Amino acid sequence: MTELKQILDDAAREGIMPTQTIDRLLPFLVARGVKVDMPSAVARPGEVPFSDTETPSFVRGFHDVLITIGIVVALAGLWGLASTYAVLPAIVVLAEILVRRQRLALPAVVLSLALAAWTAVMSASWVGSGFTSMNLGGSDTLQFTLAFPIVMGLFYLVYRVPLSLALSIMGAAVVLLQLVLRSLAWLSGDPLFELNHPGVLSIIAIVCAVGLFALAMSFDLKDPMRRTVSSDVAFWLHLGAAPALLYSVLSLPGLTGGTLSVLQTMSARTPLVVATVVALMLIGLIIDRRAFVTSGLLSLGFALYGIFRRGDASIDTYVFITLLTVGVIVLIIGTGWMPLRRFVMRRLPEGMQVRLPPA
Repeated sequence: MTELKQILDDAAREGIMPTQTIDRLLPFLVARGVKVDMPSAVARPGEVPFSDTETPSFVRGFHDVLITIGIVVALAGLWGLASTYAVLPAIVVLAEILVRRQRLALPAVVLSLALAAWTAVMSASWVGSGFTSMNLGGSDTLQFTLAFPIVMGLFYLVYRVPLSLALSIMGAAVVLLQLVLRSLAWLSGDPLFELNHPGVLSIIAIVCAVGLFALAMSFDLKDPMRRTVSSDVAFWLHLGAAPALLYSVLSLPGLTGGTLSVLQTMSARTPLVVATVVALMLIGLIIDRRAFVTSGLLSLGFALYGIFRRGDASIDTYVFITLLTVGVIVLIIGTGWMPLRRFVMRRLPEGMQVRLPPA
C-alpha cells in the first residue's frame, strides 16, 4: 500500500489528478487487492536499494524553479509596496493554487519560508522590540518565539508541507528552552539567570539540541528507504539539529563567554573544533545524511567568519591549520562517502544496521 500511495502522490504532484480524487481512489484500489511490486525497494545483500545521492524531494525540475522565482519576486514587490498584513493573504492564495491544487514542492518550500519570515517580522512588531535587544530568557523573546510553532503548525495542518512541520517543531524546541530558562530564573530569583550562568545555559541548550536530533531520527527511522514525507521532515530537522548541536557543544568550554569566547582562542581550541567536525561527520555517515554534515560545517564557517570580522580575533597559523584540517576531512569523507559508510556500518550492532538506511 505504501508504494501505491507514493505513486498516486507523485501523480498528484505532476498535476495528473487532483488530491481529492486520490483520497478516494486509494482505498478503492486497496479494497480490490491492487498491489505494486517494486523489487528495488527490497534490500538484498550487495545491492543499493535506493539512490545514495540524497537528492532533496523538493528539487524536481525547472518548471518549479521558474514558478518559485515568480513567487519570490512578487512577494518582495508586494512587501515593499503594500502593508505587511497584505503579504499573508498573498501567501495563502498562492498556497491554495500551487500547493493544495498543483502540489508543487519547491514553491511549497519557498512559501513556508516566506510565512516564517512574515511571522518573525510581525512578532517583532507586536512585541515592540528589535531582534538585537531581546534577551534569551526575557518575556519579549518568549512572546516572539511563541508564534512560530503555532503559525507553522497551522500551515502544515492545512497544506502538509514537511518544512512547515519541521519549522513548527524547531520553534517549539526554542519555546521549551525559553520556558526552562524563565522557570530557573524564577526559582533562583535572578532575572538574568542565562547571562550569569552560561554553563547551565550550555547544558540546557545541548539537551534541547539532542532532543531535536532524536526527533529527527524518529522520523528517519520510520522511512529508512527515504520514500515518504517522514524522510522529508527528517531532512529539515537535521538541517536545524546540526548547527544546534555544534553551537551548544562549542559553548561548553567557554563557560564565561559562550561560543564567541571559545572560537576567539582558536590556537587553544583547534583540537575541539576538529573533534566536533569529525563527530558530525561520523554521525552523518551512520545516519546517511549529508545534509546533517553540510549544515554543521556551514554553521561552523559562519561562526568563524563572524569572529574574524571582529578586530580582536587574530588570524594566526592555528586558524589556517584548523581550516586545512577541516577541509581535508570534508574532501576525504565527501569523495568516499559510500565506502566509508560501509566500513562504519559493519562495526555497528546488527540491530542498529537493519533500522538504518542500507549501505
